[in-house]
Amino acid sequence: MTINNSDELESMMRVGGLVAQTLDIMQNAIERGITTAEVNALGESFARSHGARSAPQLTYDFPAFTCISINDEIVHGIPGSRRIAAGDVVKLDVTLELDGFMADSARTICVEPVSAHARRLTTAVHKALNAAITGAVAGRRLRAVGHDIEKQAHRHAVWVVKELAGHGIGRSLHEEPSVPNWPDPETTVTLHEGLVLAVEPMFSLMKSGLIEDDDGWTLRMERGCFAAHMEHTIVIQQGQPLILTQSHSHRGEHS
Repeated sequence: MTINNSDELESMMRVGGLVAQTLDIMQNAIERGITTAEVNALGESFARSHGARSAPQLTYDFPAFTCISINDEIVHGIPGSRRIAAGDVVKLDVTLELDGFMADSARTICVEPVSAHARRLTTAVHKALNAAITGAVAGRRLRAVGHDIEKQAHRHAVWVVKELAGHGIGRSLHEEPSVPNWPDPETTVTLHEGLVLAVEPMFSLMKSGLIEDDDGWTLRMERGCFAAHMEHTIVIQQGQPLILTQSHSHRGEHS
């Protein structure tokens, strides 16, 4: 969507802030031994208590309130009985609907101790999100944002998961335009003021295709390598974009 007035902006800020708070609750609960279902339940309870609904459930009838993906799982992991263990790379992905508006954010959390390779991967995806947000200004080509993301992947010797991309968001979960994490030559959009985007770099430790699990939802890396995913919902401005899903508790997400 493109924000046209202060009421729409305030509504998007409310849902974005609630997404960030929900992720804070979930991230703070991550520890060895907790199940992904328990982490999901904490996020669901908090978000529902503030009047929000799960956008993936509303849109796609997803079988859980949030998505939690671990290690080689990249997106759409279904929370369940799996217990989080030392060395895990955990992706939390929360998309909420509140009063007709939607916002989306994801974080990658390492459960210590993690390997040097996993640390490099998560560092790369954090830096890629920072670079993408810094470069997402009105008048710039969207393809250039993809270049900024891919540059960080190359710098840290990891791979862009090109099959997956960010997207427009606001009134519905997935809107135009698509936001590739590489300079896709078919991407011809120029960013304009008020445009709302979910920017989400997704990297893997090695070049690998995607496979879908038998559950019909979970996507994982074909070669079993670890993957990382970071995401913010932003509003394009003339200068630095407005980050709607910025956490006040976890400032390291974007600096």
